[in-house]
Amino acid sequence: MGKKKILSLAFLMLLLLSTALYGCSGGDSESDGEGGDSESGGEKVLIFGRGGDSVSLDPISVTDGESFKVTKNIFDTLINFGEQDTEIEAGLASDWQAEEDGLTYTFQLQEGVTFHDGTDFNAEAVVANFDRWAAGDADQFPYYKSMFGGFGDEEEHVIESVEATGDYEVVIKLKRPQAPFLKNLAMSPFGIASPTAFEEAGESFGDNPVGTGPFQFVEWKRNDTVTIEKFDDYWVDGEPKLDQVVFRAIPDNSARLNALLSGEIDLADGITPSDAETIESDENLQLFERPSMNVGYLGLTTTREPFDDPKVRQAMNHAIDRQAIVDSFFEGRAEVAKNPMPPVISGYNDSIEGYEYDPEKAKELLAEAGLEDGFTMELWAMPVPRPYMPDGQKVAEAIQSDLAEVGITAEIVSFEWATYLEKAAAGEADAFLLGWTGDNGDADNFLYVLLDQDNIGSNNYTYYENQELHDLLIEAQTEVDEDARNELYMQAQEIIHEDAPWVPLAHSTPLLAGGTNVIDFKAHPTGSDKLASVDLE
Repeated sequence: MGKKKILSLAFLMLLLLSTALYGCSGGDSESDGEGGDSESGGEKVLIFGRGGDSVSLDPISVTDGESFKVTKNIFDTLINFGEQDTEIEAGLASDWQAEEDGLTYTFQLQEGVTFHDGTDFNAEAVVANFDRWAAGDADQFPYYKSMFGGFGDEEEHVIESVEATGDYEVVIKLKRPQAPFLKNLAMSPFGIASPTAFEEAGESFGDNPVGTGPFQFVEWKRNDTVTIEKFDDYWVDGEPKLDQVVFRAIPDNSARLNALLSGEIDLADGITPSDAETIESDENLQLFERPSMNVGYLGLTTTREPFDDPKVRQAMNHAIDRQAIVDSFFEGRAEVAKNPMPPVISGYNDSIEGYEYDPEKAKELLAEAGLEDGFTMELWAMPVPRPYMPDGQKVAEAIQSDLAEVGITAEIVSFEWATYLEKAAAGEADAFLLGWTGDNGDADNFLYVLLDQDNIGSNNYTYYENQELHDLLIEAQTEVDEDARNELYMQAQEIIHEDAPWVPLAHSTPLLAGGTNVIDFKAHPTGSDKLASVDLE
């Protein structure tokens, strides 16, 4: 064999060996599907098992916790909440000042922050976000209306103007004082997005979101996984610690638990209370309790017969054994609800006596409403576990049994999660199981957002309206004295209790679980967990 042929063969062998070594050394940075460190390159990849998929990854367009679970890590807000509370702290706004009249707020912004697409975060970007939100409608941006009253030039719209008064200074003027205004800005829906990205993407922005958060979007496989990865230019020093997070949808509670037990996932939410003991007895796992700030309820659509009659709604409240539901499905990690907001919220009216479980009283009320022979209805059950209700199907079955005792025949129906929310918001359900995790720790976020007539078609799925209640809630928004606000909210709860648009069921302590290798995970009471400081060992 000639010298040239020998050299050529040696070169070929070296090339093949190099290629093989490269394939083993982590040239592919994607997760291998297992929890913990990726074997392909030592990257820290957290697999987060959750009960359902996101509806959209554009935070202003959604109201569901599964969407916010992801967007909280892609977008930053002007103001942050505390690590495990709703006390306000600096965010993209480093400082702010409010005038004494409560109508003008001046924000100083962080400098040197960039969006994931490389464009600059500045005052003009903040203005562009507010302009986008205010130009929408309740179908596009339901949360904006819920928190700020309306859009554009509508009389109910609280925000009068948003102006850039410097490269990193923004002044927001309100038409009337709004006591929870700063807390509202800290909520997940108001993540600041790249104007360049949302202007180019239009309605498809929710499929390819761009923010300033600790992680940037990589891929969304519908009803399967959402993948986000570390943003190397994140403006907070030392964060994030993880290289990648994969949110994996596993709707079945048992399957999600098994995935955690087998090490397929690192973190799981929606842990059924009955499985807590299994977690606590496993030395490789740890149990997390989310601070309780929620309510699970049965909503009664007040525009649909026979639920347009308050007597029927009151009868439903007497017909359902809430204590039995809590005992059976929450394993002592919940308390029976009597009001539409939890006791931890300032302004809670503890003097209200909840509807007692009294089937005979329910029958009497039905007879007074002309329904002594009962009626037939649809009972909508959530298809996914939620923090306020780990198993909606089983709760629905218990309610179905209770209603049968008073002559009401309930047919249980369900839909895919996004469809369920869309159809319920459109008023298509007779009665529906749902709930709410507070977004900002304020009574306004429960009573006004969920039950005021301003929010019919957005977050008021029952289509309940009461002018007296509306006047009280608007007055409470504008009242800056805390004691006076609390008194107004207590009066509001009395009206709601009498009108009974809901059957309040439970205030739960939601459970999550993870491997002992998960470090510094802090479950937030809002249900939106920022993973920037989480690490894997």
